[in-house]
This record gives sequence, structure tokens and C-alpha cells, in this order.
Amino acid sequence: MRVVRINTTAYQEEDFFLMTDLTDQQIEEVITPRVELERKDIWEYTNEELTDALIDKYPDNTIVMYTDFETITI
Repeated sequence: MRVVRINTTAYQEEDFFLMTDLTDQQIEEVITPRVELERKDIWEYTNEELTDALIDKYPDNTIVMYTDFETITI
């Protein structure tokens, strides 16, 4: 299990994180075509839709999206 940062735009505030057991290749094969469609002004996506597409493709894997983390101050 690992946490990966997904960056699809030039804006860091639009990044999101996945806790997953998927490989980079599995993630990229699902997300990249959707991102390319948006870059061509054919289709728009949300980070939730990208995550849902991964869940649909890999329903038996762990895929949890995070956009923000809770902080524990010690």
C-alpha cells in the first residue's frame, strides 16, 4: 500500500492523493487518456471522476482519494 500524488495540471492546488495498491502503470493507463481529452478541449473531468474510473477498472484493489489531510500537532 502506498500514497501517490496525482498531478494532472500546472496548478498544485488541483493535485490529489491516492492511497492504493495499484502500480504507476495501472494508474496512468486509466487517467492519461482522460487528461489528454481535456487538454484537447473534448471532455472535462474532476478528480473524483478520475478516481471513480480507477475504481471501475480495478474494483478489487484499494483506491482511496484524498485532497486534504488532517493534521496532528504535537
